Amino acid sequence: MFEDSMMESGNRIKTKSRYWMIASAAFWGTLLAIAILIPLVDPEALPKNSLAASIAAPPPPPPPPPPPPPPAAPVPKVKMVSEIDQGLHAPTKIPKDIKMITESAPPPASMGVMGSGMPGGSAGGTLGGMFGGAGNGPAIVVAKPKPTGPARISGGVIAGNILVKTQPIYPPIARAAHQGGTVVLHAIISKSGTIEQLNVVSGPAMLQGAAMDAVKTWRYKPYLLNGEPTEVDTTIMVNFNLNGG
Repeated sequence: MFEDSMMESGNRIKTKSRYWMIASAAFWGTLLAIAILIPLVDPEALPKNSLAASIAAPPPPPPPPPPPPPPAAPVPKVKMVSEIDQGLHAPTKIPKDIKMITESAPPPASMGVMGSGMPGGSAGGTLGGMFGGAGNGPAIVVAKPKPTGPARISGGVIAGNILVKTQPIYPPIARAAHQGGTVVLHAIISKSGTIEQLNVVSGPAMLQGAAMDAVKTWRYKPYLLNGEPTEVDTTIMVNFNLNGG
């Protein structure tokens, strides 16, 4: 027992620590090899952040700073010279003769006063003779242009100038068909008051012929424009009423 507690036992005490050390080294070596080989065989096993950090390209370098602006062009300084310095100068010597310049004033224009006996006016109270009697000139008459075609007059106005108005004959076929209504005609009335042109604008077809036959015989007073007879372009309406006959 005393011999076994000594440091040197003569290899009589046999332990298993050497085998445990070899087994532990083999175990940890295997784990380390597996940890190294797994990322090489399966890259998906690595964290995505580490893959992105390793694959992402480095950021581009910052752009160069803009060139400095060109220096401003120097503004030339302009020496201001007053008009007094330019035009007024002290005489170098006293002249012997001094010439006097005289100006003749225009004669005053005669003014006229309304209703007074002053020059340029008139005793009748008209504004005459202002600025040298300019009011005594001839009167200016502006001629009005004459119309170049028939005057467009409404049917209600021209109806007041009618002299002869023949009543239309109601067509029997229209009466049998109980056809009534208003026929609208476009007419050109001459300077003497007769119907020159006549055509149908609208209205029942059964009544148009009877309306035109009656209106062709109508007579009007001459329509005066600026005191002179003129042609008239107007619209005439003829009413057909079954109850009125």
